[in-house]
Amino acid sequence: MPVTNEQTGTRIDEIAPKIFRISTPVPFEAIPGGFTFNQFLLIDEDPLLFHTGPRKMFPLTHEAVASVIDPARLRWISFSHFEADECGALNEWLAAAPDASPLCSAVAAMVSVDDFADRPARALGDGETVSLGSLRVTWIDTPHLPHGMEAGYLFETTTRTLLCGDLFSQPGSEPPVITESDALVWEPSEAMRQGFPYAPIQGAAALLDKLAASEPRTLACMHGASYRGDGAALLRRLGAALEA
Repeated sequence: MPVTNEQTGTRIDEIAPKIFRISTPVPFEAIPGGFTFNQFLLIDEDPLLFHTGPRKMFPLTHEAVASVIDPARLRWISFSHFEADECGALNEWLAAAPDASPLCSAVAAMVSVDDFADRPARALGDGETVSLGSLRVTWIDTPHLPHGMEAGYLFETTTRTLLCGDLFSQPGSEPPVITESDALVWEPSEAMRQGFPYAPIQGAAALLDKLAASEPRTLACMHGASYRGDGAALLRRLGAALEA
């Protein structure tokens, strides 16, 4: 079992070719029902980390990355929107990887990142693609989905993996690494959304349809299990639920 820290249960698993999920569980006593914080490492000529994790989790995430590559090799530190679990450890990662730069939306760079970060960001426009080597990531703007005018997601085009952040967030400290059961992702994430509505209603369906147009085969979720299957159908189902 690819556990990188026995005390916390942090682990790293490959969910698609060259794409690794790093997951740290949060115990029931800290968050009722338990929870996980996931980061995604894309290993290529120019490695990329999507989500930094909270600042206080940096040692655990760094330890997990170091189990597969030298963390100093990281070229890009990317995230969906400006929030502690998305980019709280950004400056710690920039210190650990001297050639790395933030990679985010143009709005994020303008309103927050270029002030907060110790190095300037590479700001991406909607639909802009960056080559990591054999992998290629395309930025998709989704303002205010799930929150923040700067929000967006990265889509890896060769594996058809959507790094979908807070969408389909699932509770629990021991979810499977990846599942092919849409119910196992949909039912807990929808129950969580009903209890803690994180997404806006107005305009959300159109943005989810925009994400679905990429036809992802894998949904890399920031909290809970990742999903392998018809990602577009799940995204459109969420859009319909938000409209309803």
